[in-house]
Amino acid sequence: MPLLRDVILPGLAVIAAFATAGRVIRRIGGDEPREDRAVRALQERFGHRPDVAGAALTAESDVTAAVAREPIDRVTAPLSWYSGVPQTIANGAIWCGVTWLLTRRARSAIAPGAALAVETACFVSSAALVGRLRPQRVWRPETPHGTSSFPSGHTAAAFALHGALADLLDRHDGRGAGILGPILRYGIPGVIAFSRIYRGQHHISDTVAGAILGRWTAGVIRRELVAS
Repeated sequence: MPLLRDVILPGLAVIAAFATAGRVIRRIGGDEPREDRAVRALQERFGHRPDVAGAALTAESDVTAAVAREPIDRVTAPLSWYSGVPQTIANGAIWCGVTWLLTRRARSAIAPGAALAVETACFVSSAALVGRLRPQRVWRPETPHGTSSFPSGHTAAAFALHGALADLLDRHDGRGAGILGPILRYGIPGVIAFSRIYRGQHHISDTVAGAILGRWTAGVIRRELVAS
């Protein structure tokens, strides 16, 4: 069966690889790895400290109050909101509809949703096996999700979805791919990954793993749906 051979078995291998890597990283770095020092230093440079962070805010209140904050906070707040779970699901559904209207091609139309589905399955499974704690002693204006910190699901979803959109653009309108392709594949997901680090939601290694997972997922969707 092509689905078993080309998606399910490779996905299980990816889950095993990320679970192993995450547990090794967790064992080596402990609950407060050295990588967090750079994050704390950057946060402190802009006046953010855990002892003055106050009660966690909702993503919505962050966006509303962003005008009163320092520049990086103002930029990362809407990025963090945009990459949230409900927004990402809605984003994928909208792009499935838009792609269908523009291409009338079923395999292309389901690509954005399929990218999120494959990424989510791999992320949830590997995160459950790793159980890494979120960064400690950092400024964190939003309450984190209860899932493991490794890998970053928001980062993985951003790379998977926007990578699939870039591949669809390349497949159906090569003229715009040269400009928008890198922005979709790396620009938007990259700044989302930075927002997750800066706002104390993830260790740096979490977002690196998330980026790798997202790019792998986008590659699977390109091969199985977009290019076929």
